[in-house]
Amino acid sequence: MTYETTRRTVLLATGATTAAALVAACGGGGDDSGSASTASPTGQDTTGGPAGQVLASIDEIPVGGGKIFKDEEVVVTQPEQGRFKAFSAICTHQRCTVGSVSDGTINCPCHGSKFKIADGAVTHGPATRPLPAEQITVEGNSIRLA
Repeated sequence: MTYETTRRTVLLATGATTAAALVAACGGGGDDSGSASTASPTGQDTTGGPAGQVLASIDEIPVGGGKIFKDEEVVVTQPEQGRFKAFSAICTHQRCTVGSVSDGTINCPCHGSKFKIADGAVTHGPATRPLPAEQITVEGNSIRLA
């Protein structure tokens, strides 16, 4: 029995091969480290970053402000003296890296979204979702990703 190759057969085979390649490329071998969310005693969630890495000394984070760590995609804030918070530095609007921390907000330069330094909540859109919290620990004078 002879089968004739049709355009539909070729397109289906090509699509299946492409889909399989994309799934294999995105699979990553099943290691979910850094993507699981765990709560800290303060209720902050972690969504990634190298665990235990020292980000800064407490003196580097101004009271009422913060500092952006672009390589780690984290912003650390100090809303009140001695109280440190950390959030994703990736804007929830269109995934731009936030650009500054001033006047009590974390600011995205792409479209003007602003987030509260105390809890990551949106204070000015177009973003509609808060910045996800990141887990940090303060040990002595050091602030570390947890």
